[in-house]
Amino acid sequence: MGKLVVTAFTTLDNVAEDPHLWSGAYFSDEGTGGYNWEVLDEADAMLLGRVTYDGFAGAWPQRSGDPFSDRFNSMPKHVVSTTLETAEWNNTSIIRDDVVDSVRALKNDQNLLVWGSPALVKTLMEACLVDEYALLVSPMVRGAGKKYLPEGAQHDLQVTEAKVLEGGMLAVRLTPKNA
Repeated sequence: MGKLVVTAFTTLDNVAEDPHLWSGAYFSDEGTGGYNWEVLDEADAMLLGRVTYDGFAGAWPQRSGDPFSDRFNSMPKHVVSTTLETAEWNNTSIIRDDVVDSVRALKNDQNLLVWGSPALVKTLMEACLVDEYALLVSPMVRGAGKKYLPEGAQHDLQVTEAKVLEGGMLAVRLTPKNA
């Protein structure tokens, strides 16, 4: 059985919208980059929502020669979308129907990494498919913006690791308490 890990940049007030505009002040190649690599290296495939997929597919295929772009471009990717007609980024398949059952089947034999993708994360949380959250929290309050973790039903989590990274971000790993 594989593991499904969710990762994202977020703020203290749970805002994840446009992290490229606010996370840079706390980013360091060694700290944040090292943590992101550690999380990515554990994954067999990426699982992305449509909006995150569009952003990644617009940026990563043009890059090469570094560990992140080479890994992103070569690994299998699954995008959840009811509107995407084709997926041009290599090694990408589209999940159109039965998201929960499709993800459950993928998770049977591989470790999945969901990067960003707040709407997809909400669906996965509600179906109790998330095994771990690996969040990068910038020590700031945005005050407004799209939230990362959904409002609604309570989900009790336990911290399994927390550390302040070079640059000032807090890397925190959490698992569902009743898993």
